[in-house]
Amino acid sequence: MVNNLHKKYRPLFQIPENWIYFDGNSLGPLQKTIIKKVSNMISNEWGEQIIKGWNKSNWMTQPDNVGNLIAKLIGADKNSVTVGDTLAIKLFQAISGALQVSKKTGFVLSDESNFPSDLYIANSYLKEKNLSEVKLVNKTKIEDELQKGKVSILMLTQVDYRTGELYDLKKINNIAKKMGVITVWDFAHSIGALPLNVREDDVDFAVGCTYKYLCGGPGSPAFIYVSPKYIDKINPIIAGWLGHENPFNFDLNYKPARDIKRFRIGTPPVIQMSALEEALKIWDNVDINFIRKEAQLLTSLFIDKINDLKFDMKLISPRHSDQRGSQVAYVTKNAYEKMQALIDFGVIGDYREPNIMRFGFNPLYNSEEDIIKAVEILNKILKNNLWKNKKYSKRKLVT
Repeated sequence: MVNNLHKKYRPLFQIPENWIYFDGNSLGPLQKTIIKKVSNMISNEWGEQIIKGWNKSNWMTQPDNVGNLIAKLIGADKNSVTVGDTLAIKLFQAISGALQVSKKTGFVLSDESNFPSDLYIANSYLKEKNLSEVKLVNKTKIEDELQKGKVSILMLTQVDYRTGELYDLKKINNIAKKMGVITVWDFAHSIGALPLNVREDDVDFAVGCTYKYLCGGPGSPAFIYVSPKYIDKINPIIAGWLGHENPFNFDLNYKPARDIKRFRIGTPPVIQMSALEEALKIWDNVDINFIRKEAQLLTSLFIDKINDLKFDMKLISPRHSDQRGSQVAYVTKNAYEKMQALIDFGVIGDYREPNIMRFGFNPLYNSEEDIIKAVEILNKILKNNLWKNKKYSKRKLVT
């Protein structure tokens, strides 16, 4: 096995010394150039230009410019992606838009292991419209349910947030399209980790966050993709002033923009947009196919090394690397305490209910050496019951 990307790119990231960072699937680390970029934005743009920055530094067009950078990463047409707000809001826009363009009467379908927030958002809108809640089935039943012909909208997260299990997007989306179903995909754990092509796969809507594998920073703005064939057919349910065709006319009657701008809502978060724009520059030189290949090698090595320990840790991620994203998860008793001990010893992963230890891998800064050392530390913790220290049982707000 040869993992080379980290040799070139790890020095570009600010990761604390002696940390082994396996939590980029939750929050990516800081790229060092972002410090200078944001400092310049604050000091020289905001500080020296103040209100002039909206025009002189092009703050107002950030959502469109950054959207086009995101579009390249998901195989979308130019001007079909906009950035801003949170993933929850972007999903709300996608679901409400999907209902408007759907030609079928039916229900919204998802799986039982989808991210809860996605279900909360979808159901809150469906309830408001006096429609049935999202129908949930086991992942293995999605194809069968689509074939029954009673689904109008399919809402799925491509990579399972707990197990890392990966949907065959091309296959599922093709079945949905043949059945006249509008598709909404959540790419939260996909973008920056997997090759994506919404144009080729005929995806209708896609949303995602930018603080995981894209390393845009905590709370960095989310994105929404809308198939160009539907953009001008959707009347935004959340009608914000920057979605108006002429925002600075301050017209009392809302007239949506004719392009993807109609999915903008409010004032862009300029500081976070600046950080994200800088973070995305790395993709000018990185091939996502290499990222994917090396991530598969890293996750496979990690699984093999854990398996060699013979401890009571049950792999719940797919064993075959083609069937999982860039994360690996295990179920074990006292998973929270064991993860807290690992973190205390410098191996940063995270915990998810129920009793799941989760590890994310990014070849840009993770290496084979990281994995070997991390497993040695885990072995030490488990073999010597170091996790039984009472300080590891105290629950923190964020797990």
